[in-house]
Amino acid sequence: MPSESAESFEPSESFELSERFERFEDRTLSPYTGYTRAHWEAVADNLLAAVAPYATGDGALYHLPGEHTSWSGRLSDGLEGYARTLLLAAFRRDEKVLERYADGLAAGTAGVWPRIEDRGQPLVEAASIALALRLTRPLLWDRLDDGVRQRAAAWLGDGLTAEPWPCNWELFPVTVGGFLQEIGYEPEASAAAIDRGLERIEQWYVGDGWYTDGDGRKYDYYNGWAMHLYPVLHAWLSGDTRLLDLYGGRLETHLADYARLFGGDGAPMLQGRSLTYRFATTAPLWLGALTGRTPLSPGETRRLSSGALRYFLDRGAVDDRGLLSLGWHGPNEAVLQGYSGPASPYWASKAFVGLLLPPEHEVWTAREDPGPTDRADAVTPVGPPNWLLQSTSSDGLVRLHNHGSEDVRYDPYYTRLAYSTATEPSPSYDNSVILGDDPSRTGIEPLGVGEGWVASRHTAGGGARVTSLVLAHGAVEVRAHVVAGAAPGTGVRVTGWTAKDDARAELLPVHGLLDAPTGLTGLSGTVIGEGSLFVALARLTAEPAPVPLAEAADVRVDGTGELTVTWSGGREVRVRVGDGVAEVRSH
Repeated sequence: MPSESAESFEPSESFELSERFERFEDRTLSPYTGYTRAHWEAVADNLLAAVAPYATGDGALYHLPGEHTSWSGRLSDGLEGYARTLLLAAFRRDEKVLERYADGLAAGTAGVWPRIEDRGQPLVEAASIALALRLTRPLLWDRLDDGVRQRAAAWLGDGLTAEPWPCNWELFPVTVGGFLQEIGYEPEASAAAIDRGLERIEQWYVGDGWYTDGDGRKYDYYNGWAMHLYPVLHAWLSGDTRLLDLYGGRLETHLADYARLFGGDGAPMLQGRSLTYRFATTAPLWLGALTGRTPLSPGETRRLSSGALRYFLDRGAVDDRGLLSLGWHGPNEAVLQGYSGPASPYWASKAFVGLLLPPEHEVWTAREDPGPTDRADAVTPVGPPNWLLQSTSSDGLVRLHNHGSEDVRYDPYYTRLAYSTATEPSPSYDNSVILGDDPSRTGIEPLGVGEGWVASRHTAGGGARVTSLVLAHGAVEVRAHVVAGAAPGTGVRVTGWTAKDDARAELLPVHGLLDAPTGLTGLSGTVIGEGSLFVALARLTAEPAPVPLAEAADVRVDGTGELTVTWSGGREVRVRVGDGVAEVRSH
């Protein structure tokens, strides 16, 4: 049942301006965010209240407003609205709200919902419905008429054998099977679906807590809100200690890296796809606390999670109707995919898994602890995706230097050289090496990551190979690129960060580069022979008066192409970059 402290307010009121919402703020318990469990409960309650008017008369579909319809069509979008908001109701455990979803379940399984078929969107939504029913079995499932239960089990049963796409979708039959096995429906088929899906994701586990989202090098938030969430929840709900040791152990390892992807203002890293799920990024943080498999303190878990929730609420993620829009802050089509429909943002419901922890749990009662970005400047190597994370506590920014993640297609949220918690990829190809007029970066090959450096090689410009190296210290970056296989005279353009809001972007030429011609961004150079070297200094900072960038690092290039970098603190790094080889030596 809802906590009495979670006073409701009308969905039309904005979260950030509601006096009643502000009254929950507690800067003693939560010095970083001010948020408490009461905030999470109130947000859940109001999100659920806001979608209610958009349900069909029988409650089986939720047709949320919006012009962007997914490629699955309106009926599937309506099912998505039901399933994803039901998941939120399940985490909230509000019996009154669950009653209306019980009515929708009865109608939906009586012929309203589309069937679950191979690689169809209803398989995704079946997983949310099955998980919700499993989490709330005494409150919802056990109170249904036998006929409704039989129809619902039969509808879900198609999900046991439906072929998923070869990615995180493999876990949807696992989730359906977990519930159906628990209620005794087709136990052999349910067990087979569970085993098959868990076996399939093993081929994508690359170690140190990281999965790829299917074949290739697709690293993003799906690691947390799908690849870890479903197996860990299944193991926890089934009481299988062997599985929980396996998947919970992987989650715990992953969270050590994952916690560094949040800025001091709560912003998650703007990288990857399905970013419109917004604060779903907090789900693995809560999951670690729920299962006791986390390296984070209770206060750090809540600081990071509440920070992300507040970040989005303060920036217009919820509109004046109380609905989550398709976008990032507010509406933003740049972050959408073809499968994004009006109800897609409600996978943000996963963030409320923390409400399964009782109010007296220490994750709610402990004082907020600082997160990694709050504590100190850090440059952290992340091995499996070949990323270098660069954070600065003075401005709370986190930068991700990407030398190993790409999607199967050219995607600006996967294939740029760098991302941050304060900027998003620009249409003018920020953080790129452009050969001639070709901005593409494909066939990324990781070349290693270590203390303060990361390197990779990729294809660009119709077949040329570019070896890229980044050295990072504080907020400063040295970026070096070696171009091989391009004809002499080929133009090269190196771009840096795109400034946004209070962040300041800087890019200075060091070797082989000059300011770009008027009308173009970045720095320009020309290939003069095989293995031409281009070096620049870059910085993204929100500090009001940083040391001039030219004084933050002394960079020298000798006749052999070796770089010597002396940071402002006196530490020296020597680097030799060749075609596909980077050798880094610190002194």
